[in-house]
Amino acid sequence: MGKKGKKEKKGRGAEKTAAKMEKKVSKRSRKEEEDLEALIAHFQTLDARKTQIVETPCSPPSPRLNASLSAHPEKDELILFGGEYFNGQKTFLYNELYVYNIRKDSWSKVDIPNPPPRRCAHQAVVVPQGGGQLWVFGGEFASPDGEQFYHYRDLWVLHLATKTWEQVRATGGPSGRSGHRMVAWKRQLILFGGFHESARDYVYYNDVYAFNLDTFTWSKLCPSGTGPTPRSGCQMSVTPQGSIVVYGGYSKQRVKKDVDRGTPHSDMFLLKSEEGREGRWAWSRINPSGVKPTPRSGFSVAMAPNHQTLLFGGVCDEEEEERLEGDFFNDLYFYDATRNRWFAGQLKGPKTEKRRRRRGRRAGPEGADEQEQACGGAGTLAPLEVVTEVAVEDGTVVTIKQMLCAPHAAGRPQPEDEDSPEEAGSPVVEPSPRSNAMLAVKHGVLYVYGGMFEAGDRQVTLSDLYCLDLHKMEEWKALVEMDPETQEWLEETDSDEDSDQAEGAEGGEEEEEEDSAEDGSSEDGEPPAVAPGEQFADYLPRTEPHWVKLARDNVEPDAKEKKVLRVAQAMAKTFFDESV
Repeated sequence: MGKKGKKEKKGRGAEKTAAKMEKKVSKRSRKEEEDLEALIAHFQTLDARKTQIVETPCSPPSPRLNASLSAHPEKDELILFGGEYFNGQKTFLYNELYVYNIRKDSWSKVDIPNPPPRRCAHQAVVVPQGGGQLWVFGGEFASPDGEQFYHYRDLWVLHLATKTWEQVRATGGPSGRSGHRMVAWKRQLILFGGFHESARDYVYYNDVYAFNLDTFTWSKLCPSGTGPTPRSGCQMSVTPQGSIVVYGGYSKQRVKKDVDRGTPHSDMFLLKSEEGREGRWAWSRINPSGVKPTPRSGFSVAMAPNHQTLLFGGVCDEEEEERLEGDFFNDLYFYDATRNRWFAGQLKGPKTEKRRRRRGRRAGPEGADEQEQACGGAGTLAPLEVVTEVAVEDGTVVTIKQMLCAPHAAGRPQPEDEDSPEEAGSPVVEPSPRSNAMLAVKHGVLYVYGGMFEAGDRQVTLSDLYCLDLHKMEEWKALVEMDPETQEWLEETDSDEDSDQAEGAEGGEEEEEEDSAEDGSSEDGEPPAVAPGEQFADYLPRTEPHWVKLARDNVEPDAKEKKVLRVAQAMAKTFFDESV
């Protein structure tokens, strides 16, 4: 009894500590979120000017990560929404909606009136009712300098049949967060975890919420048993038996002042609805067998054929107090919930090449052309053939002929083969190692879009698109390629621009200019244009009356003048950066 009581007290103590931290974070972050709310309101005002649905054919979307990629439930389409991009100096957030037509291999941008505000690290879930609906919850907005964050707690639905956005206002839902996970379970959306971050503090969650798609109401679930510790970015999927699996994720803790240590989790839990007890759930820890993923965070998840869960990529960070280095991955793992077993995904190689080797021939110029046609790549030569035991997509272990490329076998034991050095040196088509990519599966084909990796101090954000037939498991095909070397990267500078901007804002005239020509704005209220070659230090003083007036319209009526000026400056800076 004594031990049990002590354990319960310790558990309650941990809960109180977590509650105090959440309250502390909420208080500190509220001020910076108020500033960003006005900026978000400004963007929503601009979005409100869209009155018609306009679908325009376009080139592939710009580089981004932490967006959502969803398969249309009725059409051969993929839907890309939101995301972020960082160029070394500025963070860009998106609320654009793109549609990829699989059959036509073409992109289109769909402008819809009154969309959700710009965001990244949200969750999007597709359900089939009503001609298809895309439900979006939460995510975050960041200031252009990436120093302030606003975490959404709003819920939106995109009606795919009518191409209309609707904000669903329901009380009792989760707090503002990003990095959470959400799945469709029967006629509900089940949400778990995530985190909330301010400039100085952060808190991770392990709470569970359910949203009823019939009554449009939230309810907080209180599962029995021991569940996962607070985390974000985990794997969450529904099993064929109707339970929910949670694997891995990431969290960080403060080890001393201004020093945090991240933890990539590798534990696995089962969230199960108790039979005959509506609304009652239970956690249990599970220990799957097989080849498990190596420790990592930032991996991406999709549902594969045969109700298996697919895990792709991610990063394993090696943290020191003054440095953070990451090893990025592009490997595949499958989790079979029926067997409670992990399998490493292995590619068999192109089928045409396998038949040729069985006949004992070498690939000549004609064979190279056939290989090129099969994988969609130019100048692809024959890979190496290795006989090995692997797990295919249905979970069975069989002996297959695996096709490997020599450059990717560096540092590993070299298999015996009959290929010439020319064949051994051929490149292979595959996504580069990355984290925070977007995945979707349609008709048994996996699509991987975007994400990021790091090269030294540089962050490379991707815009490429690859696909892999999960039924055949033969080879990747590149649908959109990208050369990372061509991406712009702006080094951080130690200029006094920020202080100059602050001085300009504080020292500006408090009275509003009645004549719009003096502040550069047009008669219809459009923001003042940036003159050719104009610097922000010159643009802000010239147009400040316009932005002050706009800021006053977007903040609370009793806001202090200092806050109005700060919001005005943020609006002006965002518009300036997007214009140049």
